[in-house]
Amino acid sequence: MEFVKSFAHPDEVMALVKFKMGGCQAVMPKCDTKTMSETLKKCYVHLTNTSRSFAAVIQAIDDVALRHATCIFYLVLRALDTVEDDMTIPNSIKIPMLKSFYKNLQDKNWKYMDSKEKDKLVLEDFPTISYEFRQLEPVYQQVISDICKQMGAGMTVFFERDLITLAEWDEYCHYVAGLVGIGLSKLFSASKQEDDIVGKDTYLSNRMGLFLQKTNIIRDYLEDQLEGRAFWPRAVWGKYASELGDLAKEENVDKSVQCLNELITNALELIPDCIKYMSRLKDQSVFNFCAIPQVMAIGTLERCYNNSKVFKGVVKIRKGEAVKMMMGSTNLEQVKAIMSHFTSEILRRIPANDPTANRTREVCQQALNVCQTKHEYTTSSIFPPLYMSCVLMIGAISYKYWSEISSVYDSFVDSYTT
Repeated sequence: MEFVKSFAHPDEVMALVKFKMGGCQAVMPKCDTKTMSETLKKCYVHLTNTSRSFAAVIQAIDDVALRHATCIFYLVLRALDTVEDDMTIPNSIKIPMLKSFYKNLQDKNWKYMDSKEKDKLVLEDFPTISYEFRQLEPVYQQVISDICKQMGAGMTVFFERDLITLAEWDEYCHYVAGLVGIGLSKLFSASKQEDDIVGKDTYLSNRMGLFLQKTNIIRDYLEDQLEGRAFWPRAVWGKYASELGDLAKEENVDKSVQCLNELITNALELIPDCIKYMSRLKDQSVFNFCAIPQVMAIGTLERCYNNSKVFKGVVKIRKGEAVKMMMGSTNLEQVKAIMSHFTSEILRRIPANDPTANRTREVCQQALNVCQTKHEYTTSSIFPPLYMSCVLMIGAISYKYWSEISSVYDSFVDSYTT
């Protein structure tokens, strides 16, 4: 069915074929594990098993030391996040556990065997992760430990406190995603693959993380509601409903979509800062690592905008479209083109009667101003000459390799944060 969804879009079908015929390796080459220690190999296995978003791009980082540091950084934060998500751990145990979690990096024996979460293996085999952490260069160890300490403390802030204001929404997103962006930026600079300013400008690093996290929170409304979680700020949804769960009711669809549009508008405000951050990157693999999730996020926001399906399920971009974006986001001008395309689509669809219509237009125009480029990104839904005559051949090739493409996609595109 995913292939059928892209079948009416020749450019996406061609992207899928190109992806398999070598395009995948150009954007996300696989790292060689043959020379790794057994414990490091195990860490990369944990990375693949626990990451739906970053496993492929982490393994594509060119600099070996930076790649390993990023892998361990991800696994440490995944372990921390697993503790936070485990609702079977009482707060009396969880809060001090999170606040002191960074200390476990220096304890060769620490592990936690009582988690019920799906990613519990990173807690059960934490001695392997902490061992490889201690093999990293001291500068990498310091960054990872500092971010782990800040994030563990930050995660406890909203345990017994609701998200009310937009400032609190930003604060929460900072703790769970902005700090990730800050930590990664410090790793990039420490590796000398990027200039010092990348690691020092924590404001822009934080904004990169906020853009991804807000996109996930917006998209995952229904899933979070069903699991008893609430990450939409009351200052926004309170204008449209008495309870956050009421937004999913059919009779509230108009108000629900207006609330959705206001949150998307808030997220779009981050685009200029994200472009500025990416404009500083020099290393190709680091650029790909940062740019691909960003273009996926703007594509997701465009698909969610003014879309009541957000309250009925998970809204996703087509896999063929995702592959096309991945392969087309290898330099800043192409990223600007993609950002400009999806922002223009949102601008075109703003309802005249939407309460935040004027603000949305203003924010979209600001994003378009910083994304000006001679490059173009289009999505074709027509059948050009000779396309139909090649459909069966392309379909056969694409179908043959679809399972592998789908596997790569599912491990990377479905979400963008730890």
